[in-house]
Amino acid sequence: MQRQRYPYPWEWRTITAHGPSPARPVVVPHDAVLGVERVDDPALTATGYVPGGTWEYRSHFEAPPDWQQRHVVLELEAVYRSPAVSLNGDLLARRPSGTAALTVPLDGALRYGAPNELTVEARADRDARWYTGGGILRPVHLAVGPRVHVPLDGVVVTVPESDDETALVQVVTTVRNLEPRPAVRRLRTTVVGPDGEAVAADTTRVTVPANESREVSQRMLVAEPRRWSPAHPDLHTVESVLATDTGDEVDESRVVVGIRTLQLDARRGLRIDGVPVDLRGACVHADNGVIGGVVLDDAEERRVTILKEAGFNAIRSAHQPMSRAMLDACDRLGMLVMDELTDVWTRAKRPEDGSSTFTEWWQRDLEDMVRKDRNHPSVIMYSIGNEIPEAGTRTGAELARRLAARTRRLDPTRYVTAGVNGALLVMDGAVPVDPELLGGASLEEVEEINGFMMQLADRMNALGVSDAVTALTEEAYGALDVAGMNYLESRYEHDRTAFPHRVIVGSETFPTRIDVLWDLVRSLPHVIGDFTWTGWDYLGEPGLGRPRYRDEPPGTPPLAPYPWLLSGAGDIDITGERRPASYYREIVYGLRREPFLAVRRPETYGREAAPAPWSWTDCLPSWTWPVAPGTPLEVEVYADAPEVEVLLGGRTLGRYPTGPEHRYRALVEVGYQPGAIEAVAIRDGVPAERARLVTASGPRVLRVHPDRTRLDGPDALAFLTIEVTDDEGVRATDADDEVTLRVEGPAALQGFGSAAPRTLESFTDDRHRLFDGRALAVVRAGGSGDVRVVASAPGYAEVATELRATGV
Repeated sequence: MQRQRYPYPWEWRTITAHGPSPARPVVVPHDAVLGVERVDDPALTATGYVPGGTWEYRSHFEAPPDWQQRHVVLELEAVYRSPAVSLNGDLLARRPSGTAALTVPLDGALRYGAPNELTVEARADRDARWYTGGGILRPVHLAVGPRVHVPLDGVVVTVPESDDETALVQVVTTVRNLEPRPAVRRLRTTVVGPDGEAVAADTTRVTVPANESREVSQRMLVAEPRRWSPAHPDLHTVESVLATDTGDEVDESRVVVGIRTLQLDARRGLRIDGVPVDLRGACVHADNGVIGGVVLDDAEERRVTILKEAGFNAIRSAHQPMSRAMLDACDRLGMLVMDELTDVWTRAKRPEDGSSTFTEWWQRDLEDMVRKDRNHPSVIMYSIGNEIPEAGTRTGAELARRLAARTRRLDPTRYVTAGVNGALLVMDGAVPVDPELLGGASLEEVEEINGFMMQLADRMNALGVSDAVTALTEEAYGALDVAGMNYLESRYEHDRTAFPHRVIVGSETFPTRIDVLWDLVRSLPHVIGDFTWTGWDYLGEPGLGRPRYRDEPPGTPPLAPYPWLLSGAGDIDITGERRPASYYREIVYGLRREPFLAVRRPETYGREAAPAPWSWTDCLPSWTWPVAPGTPLEVEVYADAPEVEVLLGGRTLGRYPTGPEHRYRALVEVGYQPGAIEAVAIRDGVPAERARLVTASGPRVLRVHPDRTRLDGPDALAFLTIEVTDDEGVRATDADDEVTLRVEGPAALQGFGSAAPRTLESFTDDRHRLFDGRALAVVRAGGSGDVRVVASAPGYAEVATELRATGV
């Protein structure tokens, strides 16, 4: 069977204590809370002050009479949260999780040759530590096939052996028979190479008893295989055809795979087909900025593309299973994946977070994640949980063993890890800890882990190698293939001798320490990579990564008050623009030779920064500032060269040490003068690579830059960057004009907004204020024809861009 996009229209309504709202047409996937008015309520801080709700989606369709002889399956990739699916008033399925796929057979419940009413209910309320969105967030599929068929995700492809000459490809196919009598079929399986030519094929006969399933194993040799790797993500397609001897009742399945093998040990680290790989990782939440929690192919592809261009080669899905669309993009683009099951087991972190149902549902949730992932070559590890408080207890360690063992049985070809935070294990005070290690941090007064870690600051490393944390983590790590360490880099060197066979990954780390962390990854073979918190900024946990200063009032909470919305901890902001931290990281990785210039905002001058492990300085790569000439500004210069020369208006201001000995950075005080400021890398005493910032000058114009001009497909997206620039295209970062958008033709505005960390504006409105001279609009196709997007702002000439929607 093959998934097809659910083709029928939807309508939705909100359910409140006062009754349901009027039903309105909607296109799914859809985020029901993105346009909800935010509330100044401290209980909603984690979600960015976005309340939850209860929603009902309805769809009507007619089932053809011949479906009575077919097998019909509805699949909802994710409905947030606690979805309940009914057909014609009969409840067919319910699932506590808001991130697991819900597969619902419709046989027997359909009215054949007559109208059918499909209903999906969902609710969300204080169930996560970040913004999740709500409603039918991911795609809906309908699969219709013969009653003797290969079920969805019923083809499993592995590569037991592979080298330059040959690859052994094993295909295990499940054949299900829903008929009341035995069925005999022939299964023809073909492996198609990246160029579209068949490279291996096999046919076998299978007999399946009535109302049972059987597995068929086929082992095929592929000569001179084009193997998948991050540098060369060559993909193969496995095509399966199930038919009778006469060729009728055909069922077809198609799986995209990569030929590659994984190796892992503490002496040689992680290898793909024998080639060592250090993971340059980014933790990434599921929301997609201005379009909220909605998952659409083009949005996921764009995110993976930008993350890879920024130097990352791996993504950790935080903290829920990665969408099919993002996994497909990772396969195509060569991005490695650590896919994570959950943020919670049996101990609650939020009032409605699903901990009460975990024991009942974890095996089903885990199975669904692994079934979804196990053919994706990008997936190299499964994480069974993030910062689980009970992981340090005897019962928690036992649960970790059960989860890990079940994962290996479902997929023995990948590795199992979990993100363990040592501070979290001692946070409840149940285990005695040396008070000196806590440095005055109060266990009793802290309500959540972020606040506790803020209080600990630099003492995190001492706490990480304490006897208490060593003892609490030993059994849990013993259950895993890879010890995932959240903010525990002090254990990296320590564990090389204490646990010589332990393989470590920095599953979550502070972005401000990437230079130290990356040096540890490169120098310690048992440490296979680093995943920063976080690669892409996200909604919720507002102000976690905001700059902090010593003149702030005592007791300032770790998360920011209303109307803060964004975390502010990402290398890349929610519009997809790389922030200065991203370029610094690229230099540390050894991927960028050119220096980078960033200027701290004038209003921060003279303020002493406070240690804030998730916070970069409040700077941006701009030399356009609304201040008087001569105003002192602090300029940050990042470079891997031993020193850099800084020039203002062509005049040298001196040379400054950089490179690894100086944490790849220099801080230079400059009296502002409009024009240009430059940084020149000095290598062996000779000027080399350069970076330059120029002031936006002269008349300013409003510009719209679409990332594409064609919208190919019913849910295709175009991302339009809206800026104010001078005539030369230099962005005026001091512009904060309000821009209004108008979309004409068969398309709609999916989301519109900026990277402003605190705002009262809604991403669903057609007007939004620029932040640092920039905003992002996302347009979603809704048919075929010409699309025109018009942007206007007071004082600027109206500007339009033309798109073409094909509808297919």
